[in-house]
Amino acid sequence: MTIQETVNGDTIQLAVEGSVDINTAPELQAKILSCFQQAKHVILDFGGVNYLSSAGLRALMLGQKTAMSKNGTMKMMNVQAPIMQVLSMTGFSGILTFI
Repeated sequence: MTIQETVNGDTIQLAVEGSVDINTAPELQAKILSCFQQAKHVILDFGGVNYLSSAGLRALMLGQKTAMSKNGTMKMMNVQAPIMQVLSMTGFSGILTFI
């Protein structure tokens, strides 16, 4: 997994590529939490994500909770159909925000 960061004012966009699994999810989680130390809004570009495990879901949940606690937002974009299916089946599609 690779993560590319782009800063635009009070928003940080993270372009994530590869698999978000037990090995890589801690890196994503740490990056999301780090972004909320610097900015109020985080956008996750999941266009390059081809796999999302339960560990990845946990990272997304912690990111969403952090956003809410800081009166910020975490939004997802370019989510591929197989990943969206995982998010829908687990109920995450009703918790996360998509643009």
